[in-house]
Amino acid sequence: MSVMKRPNDWVAGALTVLSALSLIVLCVLVLYGVVMRYVFDNAPDYVEPIALLLVIAIAFFGAALKVRDRGHIGLDSLIDKLPEKAYDAAIAFQHLCLIAFSIAVMVGCYEMAATTGDDPIPIIGLPEATRYYIPMIAGACIVLFSLEHLLDMFARKRT
Repeated sequence: MSVMKRPNDWVAGALTVLSALSLIVLCVLVLYGVVMRYVFDNAPDYVEPIALLLVIAIAFFGAALKVRDRGHIGLDSLIDKLPEKAYDAAIAFQHLCLIAFSIAVMVGCYEMAATTGDDPIPIIGLPEATRYYIPMIAGACIVLFSLEHLLDMFARKRT
């Protein structure tokens, strides 16, 4: 068992709860917005910007969780036919690419958050940088989960 497994279990559990709560709130909020618009002809302005933040959270946290579960997109039909050493090399390369991409996302989001931190999101008043904090958190989780998989792979090699 990797030294990262237990902390990553906690991180994955927190992401799962946040994603589930975001989905529940999104469903209730959109239903409320639709009823208010089409039944009472009084659409609330705040539904769309909050829904956008919730969709960002669901998408990015869900992507991070799929990396942990090894459920992300891959060329399994090609990789499964490779010899064991080539298979391990392909999986390691895949996780290294995920780490590099996640770091690039985190750096880009940090730069965007720094430039938009003083601007409020219209209607709800949260800092515009809030939109970029979510992918930064998810990117950090993807790095942790990929490192866990790499450590597990190398630990299996030694035994």
